[in-house]
Amino acid sequence: MRAVTYSRYSSDQQNPRSAADQTRLCRVHAEAQGWRVVDSYEDLAVSGASRFRPEFQRLLGDARARKFDVVVCEALDRLGRKLADIAELFDQLSFLGIAIHTVQQGPVTQLHIGLSGTMSQLFLADLKAKTHRGLRAVAEDGRSAGGISYGYRIAPAPDGRAGRGHREIDEAQAAVVRRIFRDYAAGLSPKRIALALNAEGIAGPRGGAWAPSAINGDRGKGTGILNNALYIGQQVWGRRAWTKDPSTGRRVARKAAPETRVVTEVPELRIVPDELWEAAKARQASLDRKGAAQGTEAKASAFWTKQRPRYLFSGLMVCGACGGGFSKMSVEHFGCSTARNKGPTACGNRLTVRRDVLEETVLSALRERLMDPELFREFVSEFTATWNRLQAEASAGLTAQRAELARIDGQIERAVDAIVAGMASPALKGRLEELERRKAHLEAELAGAEAPAPRLHPNLAELYRTRVAELARVLAAEDGIEAREVVRGLVEAIRLTPEGERLRIEVRGELGAILRLAEGARNQKRPGGVAEAFVGQIKLDAGTGFEPVTFRL
Repeated sequence: MRAVTYSRYSSDQQNPRSAADQTRLCRVHAEAQGWRVVDSYEDLAVSGASRFRPEFQRLLGDARARKFDVVVCEALDRLGRKLADIAELFDQLSFLGIAIHTVQQGPVTQLHIGLSGTMSQLFLADLKAKTHRGLRAVAEDGRSAGGISYGYRIAPAPDGRAGRGHREIDEAQAAVVRRIFRDYAAGLSPKRIALALNAEGIAGPRGGAWAPSAINGDRGKGTGILNNALYIGQQVWGRRAWTKDPSTGRRVARKAAPETRVVTEVPELRIVPDELWEAAKARQASLDRKGAAQGTEAKASAFWTKQRPRYLFSGLMVCGACGGGFSKMSVEHFGCSTARNKGPTACGNRLTVRRDVLEETVLSALRERLMDPELFREFVSEFTATWNRLQAEASAGLTAQRAELARIDGQIERAVDAIVAGMASPALKGRLEELERRKAHLEAELAGAEAPAPRLHPNLAELYRTRVAELARVLAAEDGIEAREVVRGLVEAIRLTPEGERLRIEVRGELGAILRLAEGARNQKRPGGVAEAFVGQIKLDAGTGFEPVTFRL
């Protein structure tokens, strides 16, 4: 049997040799069973609470490609700590006819999954509670239980005490903090403050350019220079609670209950005097009142305004100089947000483009040039070649599956003959059940494998141009919302790069959406036959069409 090993350790504070030691144990175990080890997977310093581990995902991919027959690990918790993840892995591998063995327990069964998975998940919950309790104790002691805010630096523990999180004031940064508060209280906007700091070459909190958001932040979350209570000697810990999204494995922050917060007085860390802090807070309150006085009508429509882009290509425009987004600069002009908000030290692209000119230029690209008949003919040729290659690869796989099915049929027949002859044994019956499961799986795959070759309409390019022209005619109508969404779906990106006093506009079409529209699938989210199934597998090299369309304004 072909075996692979899987090893993992959770923290960068653990011994890096841990994974290598696990792999060695697994190899010894596999060789003792007479198995041939064909690969090893090692996730280093990655938590078992997440299934989004690089080597774990590679293992799953190789399993689907049937590159091995058994997975060997030191213990089941190396594969994962969450019961749902372990159970799902077991089901997937069982479906593929792949077994799991551990050095500690041998062959893994459903019983092991239930018991070990539950214990691992309880371990995670207990670890989370202990970690939170430890961080709370650090915060109550007046030390940092997280990162270091701007204006401070790491300090050695006083009096030789053990423990982390000790800070002291960084006088150079503290002077910048006080300047920000003074300028804001004097009436300067966060944007003007950021531009001035960037012009003087003063590095921001992360070492780069200052952004207005780093100064203004979010008062409700306590973020931003103007809202950090640590500057008046108050440490607030526990504003946010973190949880992991099970569908993505990413940590998501939510506002924590006020009673769970820890507020500690740390007067030695005060940077801003009370009167300056209160002056800044008074200006924030004044701006809040002005915003509230604008009326309730804007608030009532705010939800619907945010649900869709206000302009046709909002969110698709990218500055070619810095990679930042383009946003509205005036009634009719768009420009680089980075250059506007952070100044010339962050981006020197101060050119703007009229909205109507940009929209007409891009629509022209979509209508006439992103699907040129000559280029489309080259694309059809490339598509056909790629399709034939994929068919050849699929055919080879089907041939191997049919051969395996024939071998299994022979093995089943011999096993049945042996049982009829009186040579029945638990091992033989177990092997027969395993063969039957594998046979059923192969038959199901072969039954669904035959698919007709996709066909492209010979006049697809002209059909596409006609449909884009129809969309363009109804864009300005009140009921043209659907048309706007379809047109936006045809554009992957609009890159605007300065060339002297002019902007070069590159329009990149989204090939899948283009083919879906040309096929007549108006709903961009609906699978569109050939486009949905095969576009992602086809690489269009230079000369085969659908390259970025370039204009200069």
